[in-house]
Amino acid sequence: MRVALTGGIATGKSVVARALGAAGVATVDADVLAREAVAPGSSGLAEVVARFGRAVVRADGTLDRGTVAAIVFSDAAARRDLERVVHPRVRQGIEAFFAALPAGTAGLAEIPLAYETGWAATFDLVIVVACRPETQRARLMARDGVTAAGADRRLAAQWPITDKVRLADAVVVTDGDMASTLAQAARLADWLRDRCRLC
Repeated sequence: MRVALTGGIATGKSVVARALGAAGVATVDADVLAREAVAPGSSGLAEVVARFGRAVVRADGTLDRGTVAAIVFSDAAARRDLERVVHPRVRQGIEAFFAALPAGTAGLAEIPLAYETGWAATFDLVIVVACRPETQRARLMARDGVTAAGADRRLAAQWPITDKVRLADAVVVTDGDMASTLAQAARLADWLRDRCRLC
């Protein structure tokens, strides 16, 4: 069974994915695959440099994700150019993950832009991790060290979380404490196992 875990930036997707992984659900992270897609020496990094210049590469040869983020979250065309490099490579990695799963098991892909890219429709179930917009904004500013204006630009590049919640098969609400989030993740793991038994 193909499951997508999505939500807005800084809503707690990775916390939920890790908890599901610890509960025995096989998981893959699109963000990890995205970093691998532009690793030093990769064709992906070469394409990014060709589009954005050497200024986006650190002295150690790795992509300066902060510099790239500052560019693409201020320029929609630049963001689309970056996505054309990264997204196909991420999809290839996720499809390989699902192809390798044993029959009758649930696999979960953590995909931040599942709805925005139209990819959500290819999954059997979509789980959305959500919190209040003001909580999301504050977390984003604290986590990434961005200004309020910078946070707003990043949030504007994604669908509103309310739209994602409306389309979801299941929702994990992360406005509460960590214990609440982990308890929801545990129930979700049980729910996924039950669904697999019915497949």
